[in-house]
Amino acid sequence: RFIAKPCALGLKVQANGPQKAQPNAILEKVFTAITKHPDEKRLEGLSKQLDWDVRSIQRWFRQRRNQEKPSTLRKFCESMWRFTFYLYIFTYGVRFLKKTPWLWNTRQCWSGYPYQPLMPDLHYYYIVELSFYWSLMFSQFIDVKRKDFGIMFTHHVVAVSLISFSYVTNLTRVGTLILCLHDAADIVLEAAKMANYCKCQKLSDLLFLTFAVVFIVSRLGIYPLWILNTTLFELYEALGNFPALWVFNVLLMVLQVLHCLWSYLIIKAAYKAISKGKVAKDSRSDVESSSDEEETVPRSKAPHSTVATNGTSGANGTNGYLTGAASSEEH
Repeated sequence: RFIAKPCALGLKVQANGPQKAQPNAILEKVFTAITKHPDEKRLEGLSKQLDWDVRSIQRWFRQRRNQEKPSTLRKFCESMWRFTFYLYIFTYGVRFLKKTPWLWNTRQCWSGYPYQPLMPDLHYYYIVELSFYWSLMFSQFIDVKRKDFGIMFTHHVVAVSLISFSYVTNLTRVGTLILCLHDAADIVLEAAKMANYCKCQKLSDLLFLTFAVVFIVSRLGIYPLWILNTTLFELYEALGNFPALWVFNVLLMVLQVLHCLWSYLIIKAAYKAISKGKVAKDSRSDVESSSDEEETVPRSKAPHSTVATNGTSGANGTNGYLTGAASSEEH
């Protein structure tokens, strides 16, 4: 409110949200009580009841769905907040880890386990990260529903479970490595989203491609070769078999499955960016389920067809992380 909003307005970010649909009691009742996406049969019935053409009714429903979407200004402020948090916590994590022996030798994660002291810096790192992921999990229910709602919710549950479980079982050393590794790509992603909202297309494209590289290298390369290697093999060699080992590794493997799903979506978006000359949206987490479908049928010339001409067009900004044809659902 006091920092992000003035910055957004200074960068000429669009402050207005989608235009509102014309008030109509019958259509509003259908929208709120029956369906937000009426089928062809219901559209024809409403057309006869209101003496509107079908395209006008479709356009009204699209406008009504768009009303519930956040404005570009609101999305910029949210991205700036997340960018600030990720930048801060990643910087804190790097400064903390570079002084620890387990950053350079992962076998040190298990040295003296379970009798490893909980240092104040490590405790602070864990509590801040845990509180942030709790906030992400709950905010999903009050935010606009994304196409990848299920994947993101699963990710947040796994993240909270991993942080909590590793804290309780004192597997915090390797936990700090996992947290720091995951924060790196998110910084670039939020920066790309902000550039998109500011209509800096070239910068947005560059940042998105940078994000794609960082995400894939860190989640499909470093994570399995560095993190999973030590939790699956070095931990077993050092301490033998115990129940917490298997619970911890199952959660880490679920996280890796999510990494693979997101990487597929990101690679697809990056391919479109290279082939078409501009970035598609980040496929992880920001395209709403009620996204604006393009009109493919010519508008009717019926008298009431002008009712919905004030709808939100694609030029009014995207709901995704980045502009273009099709990314988070959106991560």
